Amino acid sequence: MPQTVLYRFLTEVPEAAAIWSALLLLALGVLAVLVARPERDGAPEPAPDPAADEAARRADLRRYADEVAVAAAGARQTARRRREQWLAAHDEADRAWRAYDEADTAARRLAGAAALPAPHTPRTPAEYAARERWLHHTAMTAHWRGDLSARQLADVLAHRNGWDPRRHPAEQEIVLARAVREGRRAGWTAAAERERRAWRDAELAAEAARTLASEAYAATGALRRTPANDGTAARTPVTATAVAGARWRPARAG
Repeated sequence: MPQTVLYRFLTEVPEAAAIWSALLLLALGVLAVLVARPERDGAPEPAPDPAADEAARRADLRRYADEVAVAAAGARQTARRRREQWLAAHDEADRAWRAYDEADTAARRLAGAAALPAPHTPRTPAEYAARERWLHHTAMTAHWRGDLSARQLADVLAHRNGWDPRRHPAEQEIVLARAVREGRRAGWTAAAERERRAWRDAELAAEAARTLASEAYAATGALRRTPANDGTAARTPVTATAVAGARWRPARAG
């Protein structure tokens, strides 16, 4: 029995070693062939298709032209809305100026009348009470008209910041007219500043609309010059209204 095992070991192991050696050599040979000639393993790259490239380019141009046309239309609407806002602010500034001019004229007229001596009235508690009632009533009426702010009315009722109920009504009327003039001057200044801001916004919106309209026109021209697959001219997106925005500009009143 020991002689049989030894015999099989001595006869089969060299045979198995020879088989594995042959397989290893075969694998190394195949690997060497693959490394030396890799181009035979990959599929050949397809040749470029000029028609497909041109179609893709036309699609990109059309998409860009459509996007710019939409942006130009939105910018045109924004410019129109900004112009309407400026016109409203301009009218408001005009009204504020007319109101200030009327208040200034009234204050100047009363200031001229101040040179005349005030009517003589008895200085009694009843007279001072009447003067105070007159001042309060006149100030509240001016506040309801919008000539005095709530803070100014509070000053009148509290008799501070120059409001003295002991003065004669003629003097109080002069002080009240000056206060109304200063309030309307402040209102006109604020309205004029709002009008200037609205004008700047309208100018920026108009410039953006003109720029986008020019860009839409250029994109449309580029798409028109690109031939279609059938040899005809490419269809162009509807951008006529966007191009018309390039000629629009708000005209500020002089």
